[in-house]
Amino acid sequence: MTRTATSAFMADVMLITLDNPPVNALSNALRRDLHEELQRAFEDAAVRAIVLICAGRTFVAGADITEFGQPWQRPSLPDLCTFLDDAPKPVIAAIHGTALGGGFELALACHYRIAALSAKVGLPEVHLGILPGAGGTQRVPRIVGVEAALEIITSGRRIGATEALSLGLIDAAVGDAILRDEAIAFAKRVIADGGAMPRIRDRTVTVEAAHARSDLFANFRKANPHRFKGFLAPAAIVEAVEAAVTLPFDDGLATETALFERLVASPESAAQRHAFFAEREAARVPDIGADAVPIDICAVGVIGAGTMGGGITMNFLNAGIPVTLVEMTQEALDRGIATIRRNYEATAAKGRMTTQHVEQRMALISPSLDLGALVDADLLIEAVYESMDVKRDIFARLDGIVKQGAILASNTSFLDLNRIAAATRRPACVVGLHFFSPANVMRLLEVVRGSATSKTVIATAMKLAKRIGKVAVLSGVCDGFIANRLLAPRGYQAEAMMLEGTPIAEIDRALVGYGFAMGHFQMMDLVGLDVIGRDAAKRTVMGDLVAAGRLGQKRGAGYYDYDEKRRPSPSAVTAALIAEVAAAGGVAGAATRGDEALLARLLYPVVNEGAKILDEGIALRASDIDIAAVLGYNWPVYRGGPLFWADQVGLGRVVAEMRALEAVHGEVFRPAPLLVRLADEGRGFGSLS
Repeated sequence: MTRTATSAFMADVMLITLDNPPVNALSNALRRDLHEELQRAFEDAAVRAIVLICAGRTFVAGADITEFGQPWQRPSLPDLCTFLDDAPKPVIAAIHGTALGGGFELALACHYRIAALSAKVGLPEVHLGILPGAGGTQRVPRIVGVEAALEIITSGRRIGATEALSLGLIDAAVGDAILRDEAIAFAKRVIADGGAMPRIRDRTVTVEAAHARSDLFANFRKANPHRFKGFLAPAAIVEAVEAAVTLPFDDGLATETALFERLVASPESAAQRHAFFAEREAARVPDIGADAVPIDICAVGVIGAGTMGGGITMNFLNAGIPVTLVEMTQEALDRGIATIRRNYEATAAKGRMTTQHVEQRMALISPSLDLGALVDADLLIEAVYESMDVKRDIFARLDGIVKQGAILASNTSFLDLNRIAAATRRPACVVGLHFFSPANVMRLLEVVRGSATSKTVIATAMKLAKRIGKVAVLSGVCDGFIANRLLAPRGYQAEAMMLEGTPIAEIDRALVGYGFAMGHFQMMDLVGLDVIGRDAAKRTVMGDLVAAGRLGQKRGAGYYDYDEKRRPSPSAVTAALIAEVAAAGGVAGAATRGDEALLARLLYPVVNEGAKILDEGIALRASDIDIAAVLGYNWPVYRGGPLFWADQVGLGRVVAEMRALEAVHGEVFRPAPLLVRLADEGRGFGSLS
């Protein structure tokens, strides 16, 4: 069996190299081998100091998440950290790439830490619904102070080497190319200076200073409500850090361990871990192998400089890819360029980029009023309004302009990609790239595979998504693709209940209570009712609101009335319009009341639609549907997505309640065949992967 930790001796210093591709995760094999190598070094009288370094592209990037929820195999990570705490010789961690989670906890248990200048460290466990379980909540406050530790651990942010050095999280930062040599030299200096072995666990100054501030933890909770709503881990982290202040180190560790075990067993952590793996699994397309070599995208063309086109453009500028931006009029082009600049300058004003970076990005844009300027682009993205005739016209014109081998992409959110591709003589080169608004912020990118789209084009799109910071989910062709189709039933039911007499504030409150950032009607008002569009064939509440000039927050009135701070309140005008539209449409039925009943009406149809999407082969896997909901519609990550949530509820219960709703509200609640089949077999969507 290949060892994952090996050692080499060089004049008083033992260099132990960890090598567990691809990211040196702290699997049981790595922990065991490292423990054995450390034991050997501790017992070897010739060894006076030890350097831990990693092979490959990164230091230990974290624990092996697949082991979470299972009994630790010895040595556990906490065991290993205690073993390092008790080391009889100085141990130096040499960090490159990332040292995250358990990897950074391992480094914190060493006596010294030296990092490459490009390295990043952090404790991101909060994003998995857990806390650092190998001493991170006890050691970090002893280095940086309690308030800084609370911010670092509850945010889960990555910290660059320069900042880590200033905080004291590392002891030295050196050039990437000389990390190994500098770490060995550092070890030799420690030996020459007497072999000091400072342990973080023995530091008390910062935690003792917090003793006198009885309100510190309450103030942190009060100042950061957004980190706590719906999530269990942040509150547990605060409790663990408080234990670092009030208890001896070993007792604090015991508290941390108990909290860790409680979180790992929680539905919230299970959901967040599901989302973590779903995001990574989405990139895998089973029928595309190494023979589908992605095209190198060096230049991009974007047609349309509006809200979507501008946001799409920014993604490529951020990745250093030049963009030719085309519009029909100079006014529209100038407005689009100005909006992009304004967005970047706002970011610079917040200190998130420099003015030099703003100019570098803006210099990558080549504005044009001529589609002919796109002749050399490797990828063309059409981002005009949703009109099949307009899109087909653009694709037909591009077909006669752009070079052979170029990819033609549409940002359509609903339309039939195959009909768009049919306007060209190269349907194999046509793909859907559906960005979500705001396109420069939202991480989801639906890659829509037409019936003729080549494997090379799909491989290129999936790879490119990662390059521009997106999570790509592959979709087949259907109305609305995955995310929009999936969530549409929620909107239908919200509006149906509104007409039946359920107050819209109650509907929105149920959704917010479930974990959405805002309710259906709040979201409509935020986007703008005139932007969403309305069904001209029948009278609707939204149509009446638009006709009355109630366009949403931007006008101070939509479904809700808004004050000067855009705080909503129920509107008598809207209530009257709802009653009029319901009467005109002959809507009958009793109001739905109670959060449980409301959520069944709102969310079970989403689960049902997900089952249909999966059964039709529009989505590759259930987890793709979940991650599309989480990243595209802000489905609360601690619920794991609609299909994961349905598995937790139990598909038998979902089917039974849908049948009861079908008896009252009709076939819109008829359970999908796949949903019924899984329920009858006592299985869940997770069993399909």
